[in-house]
Amino acid sequence: MCNLQENCLTALWTRHILEGGKKMNFTRQNGFLLIIAILIVAGFSSCKSNRSLIKAPIKEEGPEYLFERLKENEFRFNTFSAKFNVEYSMGKKMFEFKGQVRIVKDSLIWLTFGQDLGFEMARLLITRDSVKYLDRINKKYFIGDYKFVNEFLKTSIDFGILQSIILGNDFEYYENAKFKASIDGGGYRLTTAGRRKLKKYVRNNADDERIFLQSIWLSPDNFKITQIRIKELTQNSKKLTAKYSGFEEIQGQPFPFKLEYEVETDTPITVGVKYSKIVLNQSLKFPFKIPSKYNPAE
Repeated sequence: MCNLQENCLTALWTRHILEGGKKMNFTRQNGFLLIIAILIVAGFSSCKSNRSLIKAPIKEEGPEYLFERLKENEFRFNTFSAKFNVEYSMGKKMFEFKGQVRIVKDSLIWLTFGQDLGFEMARLLITRDSVKYLDRINKKYFIGDYKFVNEFLKTSIDFGILQSIILGNDFEYYENAKFKASIDGGGYRLTTAGRRKLKKYVRNNADDERIFLQSIWLSPDNFKITQIRIKELTQNSKKLTAKYSGFEEIQGQPFPFKLEYEVETDTPITVGVKYSKIVLNQSLKFPFKIPSKYNPAE
């Protein structure tokens, strides 16, 4: 897995930047790995708790109360669009690039990735059932489903998990009954050793078999998620940590403008994201057309 990641990043980004965009050998893993790593960085690891500056000790609360406050204060939208800057590091290698994201709630995620001067390197379109990817550098495309993503990352993500991690919300349609509450680092912590999808939302075997070890840290000021740590109950799954900070008001709602994802692997992976120009509930377009000269990624 780690060798494949190094090959992917070195081939798709470093060689393109340093060698003036020469064509490179492409497999769908090569370009796709970096994109998925940015979205979910579906790995995770040791973290520092975000600490809120408060004068008095916070009051102990039970998990039911904390989940009620969490749901009340989740980021709400119909459509979401933003620009972002990304800093990606894997071991001693570092890459920087820019992009755009557009989301229709519970339906569609559209992303573009590129460098300065308006040069687009890749485009991604994700729905609840499909994953589509364009590699502008090598004129390749991929159309498939989550099976490829899950096999490649040794996990079982779905659309709802991706959407939640991008926006800093809790996973929708998952049970909350088995959590324990505690105070940790000046904030609240919710922890469970077995979180499943609610039965009425299970659509396939992957949904039914997906079980998470999960911790959620909440700010005592606004009950927004400041950090999550998740790991599936499978032998080969990785641990993902996502941290949320830089909260600013967007239409009266606190939203984290800074995100940091950490993946626990033999080679440490960190992805930092900074959002800008966030717009809610506007009519959006999601262009995704495969040029006739593009070939399927192998």
